[in-house]
Amino acid sequence: MSFPPTRLLPPADAALTVLGIESSCDETAAAMVRLERGGAWVLSDVIASQVAEHAPYGGVVPEIAARAHLRVISPVVREAVATAGGWGAVDAVAVTAGPGLIGALLVGLQAGKAIALARGLPLVGVNHLVGHLLAPFTRVVGEVHPQPAFPFVALLASGGHTALYRCDDAATMRELGATRDDAAGEAFDKVAKMLGLGYPGGPVIDRLAALGDPEAIAFPQAMRGRSLEFSFSGLKTSVAQHLAKHGQPGSEQGLRDLAAGVQRAIVETLVRKVVLAAQQEGITRVVLGGGVAANRGLRARAAEACAKAGLTLVVPPARACTDNAAMIAYAGAVSLRSGRLDGAALDARATWPVERALAHP
Repeated sequence: MSFPPTRLLPPADAALTVLGIESSCDETAAAMVRLERGGAWVLSDVIASQVAEHAPYGGVVPEIAARAHLRVISPVVREAVATAGGWGAVDAVAVTAGPGLIGALLVGLQAGKAIALARGLPLVGVNHLVGHLLAPFTRVVGEVHPQPAFPFVALLASGGHTALYRCDDAATMRELGATRDDAAGEAFDKVAKMLGLGYPGGPVIDRLAALGDPEAIAFPQAMRGRSLEFSFSGLKTSVAQHLAKHGQPGSEQGLRDLAAGVQRAIVETLVRKVVLAAQQEGITRVVLGGGVAANRGLRARAAEACAKAGLTLVVPPARACTDNAAMIAYAGAVSLRSGRLDGAALDARATWPVERALAHP
C-alpha cells in the first residue's frame, strides 16, 4: 500500500506548516510549527504526560506507555490542530519513527500515516534525537532566548539517551560519544527510587541538591580520561552500597547532602565531557538538550565551565528540552524542504543512529 500525497508542499519561498506527532516514550505530544524566513514558529504544542501512570513503578513500563498513547493520541492531535487554525492550515505531517519504545512509537506512527492518507498530505519520519538537536531553533511568540549557530557540539541527556554530537548543519550530525550503560536521566531515576523520592527522580534530586553539601559524600565519576563516552551504572551501585552500609539518611539535611553528591557526580561528568568534546573538535559553541538539560545544577555548572573555557553556551527553554512534538514538526519541515518524503513503508525503529537517519533518502 502507498499513499502519494495529493497536496503539494508550498513553494520553497513560502511558509510551510507541519503537524508533528511524538510518542517515543511516556509523553503523547502533537504540535504545529510554521517554518518561514523569519524562523520556526510554534503555533501549538500539546503534551499529555504519563508520569502519574508510571510513578508507582519508578520508571516507564512499555506496555502501559503504549496503552496510554492509544487513549489520548486522537484528542491531543485534534487540540494541536484546532489551536493552530484547523486542518486547512496543515501542509504536511511529521512523526517520530525512532528511536524509542516500539509499542509507543507505533501508536504515533500509525496516527501520522492515517492522517496523511486520509488528507493526502506529505509524510516524513523523524529521528527523535535529531528533533532534540534541532529543538533550540523553535520559537514561541513572546519568548526570548538565544539560538545556536552552526557548527556546535551538543550534549543530549535524557532518561533514555546520553550522547555528544557534532552538528555542522541541520543535515550533518555525527555522534562523538555515548553512554555505555545507563543514561544520565535513568541514573537520577534509579537513585531516586532507592531513596523513595518518587518518579521522575531528576527534578526532586535537583531541588534537594540545591540545599545540600556536594562534598559531604563523594560518589564516583566514571571514565575521567579523554574518552567522550559515559558510564553511570557504577554511580547507581555506589549509592546502593552507601545505603546498605549507612542506611537511609536520618535527617532532611542528610538527604539533601546525598542528593547533592549524586547530582555533582552526574553533572560534573556531563560538563567535563561536553567541554572536552568542543575542545577536541575545535568548536566554540555548545548546546544542551534533552530532559536533563532542564536541571538547574547542570545549567549553572555548564555556564561556569563554558565561560572559563571560552565557549559560547546555548541552553533552550525548558519546554524545548523535554520530549515535545514541536521539535519533531520542525525537524520534519527541514527534511521536507530537503526533498525527503516517506510513505506506507515507514516503520518504527527501537534504535536509529542519527547519522543513518540523516542519510535516509
